[in-house]
Amino acid sequence: MSPTMTNPMIEIRPSAQAASPEERAKRMTNPGFGRIFTDHMVVVPYKEGEGWGRGLLQAYGPIAMDPAASVLHYGQAIFEGFKAYRQPDGAIACFRPEANARRFNNSAARLAMPELPEAIFLEAAKALITQDQAWVPGAVGESLYLRPLMIATEAALGVRPSNEYLFILLASPSGAYFPAGVKPVTVWISDDYVRAAPGGTGFAKCAGNYAASLVAQRQALGEGCDQVVWLDAVHRQYIEEMGGMNIFFVYQEKGETVVVTPELTGTLLPGITRDSLLQIARELGYRAEERKITVDEWRTAIEEGRMTEAFACGTAAVITPVGHVKSRHGNWTMHNGETGPVAAKLRETLLNMQHGLSQESHGWMKRMV
Repeated sequence: MSPTMTNPMIEIRPSAQAASPEERAKRMTNPGFGRIFTDHMVVVPYKEGEGWGRGLLQAYGPIAMDPAASVLHYGQAIFEGFKAYRQPDGAIACFRPEANARRFNNSAARLAMPELPEAIFLEAAKALITQDQAWVPGAVGESLYLRPLMIATEAALGVRPSNEYLFILLASPSGAYFPAGVKPVTVWISDDYVRAAPGGTGFAKCAGNYAASLVAQRQALGEGCDQVVWLDAVHRQYIEEMGGMNIFFVYQEKGETVVVTPELTGTLLPGITRDSLLQIARELGYRAEERKITVDEWRTAIEEGRMTEAFACGTAAVITPVGHVKSRHGNWTMHNGETGPVAAKLRETLLNMQHGLSQESHGWMKRMV
């Protein structure tokens, strides 16, 4: 097919080998998360002194890379994750993509990478979703997951920021994270490893953060747990995150429901789902707080009956309840190992907003198609 232009920022060059409707339907049956990909992707090159070049929407496939590319040696790699949802009228809308664009640039700045203009970020998403809109599933809990990333591509072995980069946007149909219903997880509190330290890259979505977390996740699995809970690097007592997600705690205090999440200190990822849930919690009549919480407080508050639930949140799962906690200092159970009412209500409210089943007044949903 000949290339077409919908916007000067992105050239559209459709694939000549796109999946047939029958093949697409087959691949979208029980897609899981991040296992299958749509027909196309968007790539945008950057070169020092020239800036960002024109983007290209092209067939999804491998990219060529020099073995001396900086990303392979010094790890200049960042990414984001957000979703597109089918709306009741057939439109497709993304949840807070502008916030992802801003966080993407915060990550870029931390890794000495060039910032990507927000307009290019959003136009790339619009172009890919428009071209591959047939890949967006329609059921509640299902979505099209968008993965933007940037990598350093200059072939140079000097330890310095690269002069060349590539922005890539790909998409993956995502089934319901809990197809059989929301399932609480068992978590392991790690004393041996930390996710991030003050002055480090904890607030950035850089590849190295996730690579360094894998050994602790493997340890958690060895303890019969689904996920790891991270403590702070200095005192080794303050709760920070759960796996790659932010964590929340629910208290009942003097007849009031209080939703608490660890405060942002520079070592935690400023989650967009986290920020959204804080606002939704207040709208539902809960008190929402951001403060430090220790392991001792977690255990004691459960024993005293003041804390009733804990859950993690993120783009992929939305909300994941915590059912059981294991550590070298003792084990305890949350809400009888079942999903609590506050987590369930917050999850339902957010999903209804994302799928257009209820109105939202924040302007969080951005129509793409």
